[in-house]
Amino acid sequence: MKFILQLNILILTSLTSSITTLTALYARPGCNDTCGTTTIPYPFGIGSDCYHNEWYAVTCNSSTPYLSAVNSLQIMSLNLDNQTVTVNISMTSDCQNTVRNSSQILSVDLTGSPFLFSQEHNRFTVEGCGNAVILEQGNLLTGCSTICRNESVSNEGNSCYGINCCQTTLPYYLETYSVNVSGLSGLSGRSCGSAFLVDERLYSAVRFAGQSVVVQNSSIPISLRWRLTERDIISGNNCSSIGDKLYLGNGTSVDSFRCSCSPVEEGSPYLRNGCQVVEACASCMGECQLVGGNVTCNPYLHVGSKSSTMGIILGVSISVGVLMLTAATFATYKLVQKTKDNIRKKRFFKRNGGLLLKQQESADEGLVDKTTLFTAKELEKATDYFNKDRILGRGGQGTVYKGMLTDGRIVAVKKSKLVDESQLEPFINEVVILSQVNHRNVVKLLGCCLETEVPLLVSEFISNGTLYAHIHDDSDEFPLTLNTRLRIATEIAGAIAYLHSATSIPIYHRDIKSSNILLDDKYLAKVSDFGTSRFVSIDQTHLTTLVKGTFGYLDPEYFQSSQFTEKSDVYSFGVVLVELLTGEKPISFTRLDEHRSLATHFMVAMEEGQVMSIIDTRIVNEGYRGEIMAVANLAMRCLNLNGKNRPTMKEVASELESIRTTHVPSTVQKSFKKLYYTGKEEEELIDLSFDNSTS
Repeated sequence: MKFILQLNILILTSLTSSITTLTALYARPGCNDTCGTTTIPYPFGIGSDCYHNEWYAVTCNSSTPYLSAVNSLQIMSLNLDNQTVTVNISMTSDCQNTVRNSSQILSVDLTGSPFLFSQEHNRFTVEGCGNAVILEQGNLLTGCSTICRNESVSNEGNSCYGINCCQTTLPYYLETYSVNVSGLSGLSGRSCGSAFLVDERLYSAVRFAGQSVVVQNSSIPISLRWRLTERDIISGNNCSSIGDKLYLGNGTSVDSFRCSCSPVEEGSPYLRNGCQVVEACASCMGECQLVGGNVTCNPYLHVGSKSSTMGIILGVSISVGVLMLTAATFATYKLVQKTKDNIRKKRFFKRNGGLLLKQQESADEGLVDKTTLFTAKELEKATDYFNKDRILGRGGQGTVYKGMLTDGRIVAVKKSKLVDESQLEPFINEVVILSQVNHRNVVKLLGCCLETEVPLLVSEFISNGTLYAHIHDDSDEFPLTLNTRLRIATEIAGAIAYLHSATSIPIYHRDIKSSNILLDDKYLAKVSDFGTSRFVSIDQTHLTTLVKGTFGYLDPEYFQSSQFTEKSDVYSFGVVLVELLTGEKPISFTRLDEHRSLATHFMVAMEEGQVMSIIDTRIVNEGYRGEIMAVANLAMRCLNLNGKNRPTMKEVASELESIRTTHVPSTVQKSFKKLYYTGKEEEELIDLSFDNSTS
């Protein structure tokens, strides 16, 4: 052992003599590494050729650093250890509106940059009393709801627990988000409330001091996680080839590679020779430890030169032995790897509910062979190893890929997000029951794969895209006549009514929207994406769940109570019906204030007797105003804020079929007297008549 120690002493002495003359580097040679009191380490840099690429360029103005490529945000600090840059950014406040139920929206976008809003370091915070939610691509991500208290903000530490202030975490990293503020009023003595992402550590320090960040037109600190590819870190000398997995909200993840200096080194690890031993350790002839800024040197024992020679011989012998052992190990690598793959597949199969599926098939002979189990190899081959060019779409529950099975069938393969193991039994129940659902207007589930890290669901491929694209794409060549829209609406309503009442166990879809309605090669409507669907026993009237859905389609009653009923699906269908009538999007920032929501915009127009002004001119010009108003009144009933007063989906489907029967396209001109919605459930259609004479 002392021979090896002597060898280590020789090596350490050689290294120490070479590094004591070097200086730790934070910036490239010839570049400034500070701006005011802020250290600017590489890959960031001040001036031309001082940074890794344009995203990391820093402008130093009046001793204050700014991130040039991202709206010139002011930099507060840079941390190489956790790869974060803390910047000042504007927050959302509800200071201009005097109406209690007002709404403001602020969008922040880092798409295309190497920066993400940090999941670990930021919190979504609301100061004031009212409601605020954070959205991603129109979908509800998380939110806060606070209650008012007349007293002024107390100095009780950094409490923020729902009275005048609340906080919630982010479920994943974000590239972009929007904040929607509704009905916020300020704290006592202030005129406005605010909603914002903020660096938790810095915000807690402010709260601990008994202060509030509610200041009109102010900025708050947010931590951005910056990321580098494996190619980006080649120039560093202390870099790992293993990257961090950063999970995004669209069902994917990105790798972020990092470099780091040892605990007794300083400098930027992203530069060659950037990391150098701290001065206090440079003269230590032994093991140097740096704990809390204090240096401890544990010197090695000194031994003679003869022992040193023997140590070198022993070291070489050991090295040769290690090389031979490595060669022998590599010879068995493929066999071991194959065994590990099989074990991993069995573990995934069990974790994803494969045993539960087998048990259900054993208990009910009618279920045998109803659910096809695909292998991972089959689906990898079908999707070209989940090639990004095969992506059909992304949603809150996962990513959908187009694939072709060995028998030539074209399928859609949905790669789900990580499954909560506590929800395995409901998940397997969904797979079993949906495999048996057989309706011409519901996308058929063909089977699943459970031997991968996340479950894969395989369904029939629907060729003509989403109803959303056909409604809102002006270049779409498929003519959406009134008759076509009535047919599609009737098909959708019939499918949802089937799920609610005709299956063995009622199914609540919970995410009815035009982008989840697909059109096949004959333009027949197909309801898809049952990722958030739930089954309910016949004696249940509702489900109490975390609020999930898409902003603009979400039932307000469900949002307030967290209780989802079959009438919540009716509300979402009502929004789709209004989309078909108006050709407008469910949420549009081109409409002002409360009219941003299509449902509200439509209901106001109905109550003011101006609904024909927002109906799609393509169907208005067809001249069938009576049928249009009949559908509009039906949509108004579906959007009733009181769920008990909404019709059932079976009633909706029946009424739409009746309107379709009445609507027979011909050359006969239809005339129409005044038709309007009175706001009373018992008075729905007023003075509707048809004149069959020609003009």
